[in-house]
Order: sequence, then C-alpha cells, then structure tokens
Amino acid sequence: MIAAAAFAVITGKKVAGMHDHASGIDRRIAAECRGRQVQGFDGDRSARFGGTLPEMFDSGDEAFVSLEIDGMKASGYDRGSSSAYTAEVSADRVQLYDHGEAAWFVFDIQLVE
Repeated sequence: MIAAAAFAVITGKKVAGMHDHASGIDRRIAAECRGRQVQGFDGDRSARFGGTLPEMFDSGDEAFVSLEIDGMKASGYDRGSSSAYTAEVSADRVQLYDHGEAAWFVFDIQLVE
C-alpha cells in the first residue's frame, strides 16, 4: 500500500498493480493522487486506503499511515505495524526500506494505460 501510494503521489500517475520482488508475485493494488488527496484499493486484502496527505487510513489494518514527500523520496510511519519506512521512487520502481523489518523491498509498478 505504501509503495503504491508513494509512487502515485510523487509521479502523479495511476498505479494499476505491482510486482513484489520479495515474494515474487504480482500484487492487485491500485492507487491515485489528486492534489493532496490519495485513494487506493488493495485487492489482495480487500481493503481501501487513502486520505488527505500527510495522513492516510488503511481500512485493512484499521490504522493511520503518514506519508511525507521530499522530491523522489517518501518517508513516514505506519501505526498499524508500529514501524517507520523510507522509500525511493524511480520511473517504474519503488524501493522501500521498512525500519521495523530492517529490510529492503522492491516493487515494479504497473501503470493504468
């Protein structure tokens, strides 16, 4: 969810799905941003997420997630997992570092055409 939202906010493009390199599977997730308003749907968890930045609500975890943007980077705190994160966005990829897991996660983004 965080990777999709960060990509949509930073690039202004609509996310239609993602390939999760850690698990080797395609994630059914969509996200878009209009102004400071983010909305999305995680099909794998049947959960909506969104809100007015810098706060989003994840209905799946019933928790708020902060999302701060600085150029092509994002950072914030997931209250559901009690973990901070940082992310770097490129043309078609998001690299996310989860401080709670102490691990990097890489997602290739699939765009709405």
